[in-house]
Amino acid sequence: MTERMRIGMVVGEASGDILGAGLMSALREHYPDAEFCGIGGPRMLAQGFHSFFPMDRLAVMGLVEPLKRLPELLKIRRFLRDYFIENPPAVFIGVDAPDFNTTLEGNLKAAGIPSVHYVSPTVWAWRQGRVHKIARSVDLMLTLFPFEAEFYKQHQVPVEFVGHHLADAFPLEVDQQAARRALSMDSDQRIITLMPGSRAGEVNRLGPPFLQAARLCFEQDPDLHFILPAASPDRYRQLHHQLAEYTDLPISLIQGQSEQALSAADAVLISSGTSALESMLLKRPMVVAYKVAWLSYAILSRMVKTDHISMPNLLAGKEIVPEFVQGQVQPRPMADALMRYFNHPEETQRLTEIYDGIHRTLRGNASHSAAAAIARLLGDG
Repeated sequence: MTERMRIGMVVGEASGDILGAGLMSALREHYPDAEFCGIGGPRMLAQGFHSFFPMDRLAVMGLVEPLKRLPELLKIRRFLRDYFIENPPAVFIGVDAPDFNTTLEGNLKAAGIPSVHYVSPTVWAWRQGRVHKIARSVDLMLTLFPFEAEFYKQHQVPVEFVGHHLADAFPLEVDQQAARRALSMDSDQRIITLMPGSRAGEVNRLGPPFLQAARLCFEQDPDLHFILPAASPDRYRQLHHQLAEYTDLPISLIQGQSEQALSAADAVLISSGTSALESMLLKRPMVVAYKVAWLSYAILSRMVKTDHISMPNLLAGKEIVPEFVQGQVQPRPMADALMRYFNHPEETQRLTEIYDGIHRTLRGNASHSAAAAIARLLGDG
C-alpha cells in the first residue's frame, strides 16, 4: 500500500478558514486521497482536516495582544516546524496570517518542502521590504488581485493571480428588489446604507460623521431612508446609543444582513476595507471613509506607498469612488458626494459598468485556480 499524500496548511482566522475549506475541496479533485493537517477552522474540520491547535489561538489583533501571546505563538510555530520537517508534506500552504506563516514557510522551504502562501499581505502598500523575506520563504505566492501579482513579478517572486472567492460568490447582477423585500423596505424608496465599520474604534470615529452626513442628505431629500447594519450585538448597542441624537432621521438599525443592506441601497457611505470590495461587487455607488487614531495615522501615512486606500480605486488604478481620509472625514463633503449619485444618474451608470468589468476580472473560480497552480508547482499540472 502506498502512503496517502499529506498536505500541510495553516489558517489563522475565519476568512482563512473559508479559503482553506474551498482549497481543500478543489485540491481533492487533483489528489482524491490527500490528507490535510496543521491548523484549521470549523469549515476545514468538517472536511476531515486534522488541526493540532484551535484556529483561534492564532487570531490575535492589535499591538499589545500579539506581544502578550508571543511565547505561545512561538511555541506553536516551533511545533509545526519540527512536525512538518520530521513528517514532510508534499506541500505546505500558509493561508493569510503572514506574520505567523511567512517564517514557517521559510523554515520548511529551507528543509526542501515546497511552500505556498495564499493571500498576499499588503506588502505592495506598506513595508515593501517584506517582499525580500517572502521571496526567500515561498515557492509560489497566490494573490486575490491582479495588481498584487504584478508587484511580485516586478520583484521576481513566483506568483499566480487566482481571483477572489467573493467575486465567485456574488452574482454579476444584483436583485435590489429582492433585498428590499427581505428587509421590508418599499420598492421605490431612495435608500442610503451607512456602514461605519465592524470594530468599536471604527464606529466611534466614523459613526457620528456618517450620521451627520445622513442628516445633511435628508435635508436635501426628505424622501430618503437610511439603513444601518450592525456587524455584531456589541456594535448594535453602540450604534443604538449614537442614534439617540438622530431621532429625526428615518434610519433602520438592523442586526447583520450587511449584504442585503448593501444590495438594497441606491448609494452607500462605507468604511474602507473588505466591505467596500463587497459593495463594489454588489454594484453599489459608494463614498469611502478611512479614519484611525492620530498616532496610527502619523505612522502609517509615512509608510503607505499607494495613492488610494479603497479597493475599488486600487483595482481600477484611479479614483472611481470618492475617498475621504482622516481629517477629510467631514459630514458636508461626504453628503455632497452621496447626493451626486442621485443628481447625476449617468455617472452612476458609468460606475456600474466599471464595477462589472472588475468583477469579471476577479471571477476566476479562485479555489480551483489556486489548486491548479499548486498542482503545477508539484509537477502534476
